[in-house]
Amino acid sequence: MAELSENIISKERIVSIDALRGFDMFWIIGAAKLASVLFTLKDTSWGARIALEFDHIAWNGFTFYDLIFPLFLLIAGLAIPFSLSKYQKGGKVFKNGYIYAHIRIITRTMILIFLGFLVNGFLNFDFANMRWPGVLQRIAICYLVAAIIVLNTPSRWRPLTVGIIFAVILIGYWLIMRFVPVPVGTAGNLSPEGNLAGYIDRLVIPGKFCCYSSGDNEGLLSTIPAIATILMGVLTGFLLKINKSKSLIALYIFISGIVSLILGIAWNFIFPVNKILWTSSYVLFSGGLSLLLFALFYWIIDVKGHKKWAFFFVVIGMNAIVVYVVTAIVDFGIFVGILTDGFAKYMGIFRVPFLLICLLGIKWLFLYFLYKKKIFLKA
Repeated sequence: MAELSENIISKERIVSIDALRGFDMFWIIGAAKLASVLFTLKDTSWGARIALEFDHIAWNGFTFYDLIFPLFLLIAGLAIPFSLSKYQKGGKVFKNGYIYAHIRIITRTMILIFLGFLVNGFLNFDFANMRWPGVLQRIAICYLVAAIIVLNTPSRWRPLTVGIIFAVILIGYWLIMRFVPVPVGTAGNLSPEGNLAGYIDRLVIPGKFCCYSSGDNEGLLSTIPAIATILMGVLTGFLLKINKSKSLIALYIFISGIVSLILGIAWNFIFPVNKILWTSSYVLFSGGLSLLLFALFYWIIDVKGHKKWAFFFVVIGMNAIVVYVVTAIVDFGIFVGILTDGFAKYMGIFRVPFLLICLLGIKWLFLYFLYKKKIFLKA
């Protein structure tokens, strides 16, 4: 799993992908909590309202924090056309490379699933009360499906095939959720208690759920539209590889983001934007915002060449799996307490923000150490 990179950032590397991945993970490892605390230091209505953006919404609707997971999936999709291209030449897959690519895809999938179980407490051996689905498990499944599709589709038909599958998933998921009735229920019920995805989770998945009692946030049926999110990233990856100027590619991505955002807003009226159910409108809305963010990062970093400012995020983004897993199982707060408790007691109302900033700093320094040693964990 640990790969030593000869060149940390090569000239060919699309740095904006690493930077945006790092920006995304930055909020997960503590920046969202820090922002929420800062906006509620003083009791104001506007501060309380902004602070809500750094937590997930309960059901229908959207907050900034609801963008984090689909953004990561889209970025994972962006990288697939590049990571698999090494097994191809002239649009054809080498015979041995074809076999090795499948082994590599399956291996990475199994590693991600294992790490997901590890984060969920697998080593506690309390399987009856363990949560079996999870973020890494969903990433693994989405990556597996997307990579297999890309690898087994002729190069000339790849964008069209992925686009058709993307559309079929979104429309099919909407039709299933709208017209397939839940036993002892009604078709089209999208409430927490009555939706089809939650019913299937209760029927099939053992253990406990997150993040609502009637199903799981990363449940079975709702993983299908999540595949569409990663395929949106794959399509964008194809766009990055076309023989056009970087400025024109950035414009294409920006326009795609606007179109996706508009379609998501329009679909919201009959199929509400909902992260837990990962509705089709949520795929398009969050995907549109993700594309706009990527277009911005790509334009600034890879088109205009302003890379130095992004170094902070690149360090995080090049070891995203590491930071997610390690922060889930290691209490960095212990180190913060040892180093800063003496200072924190004099901070008054800024004590908690100070501790959170120190916590973020220690996590970043850990990743910077790995970066300098050229150690990158690629699950």
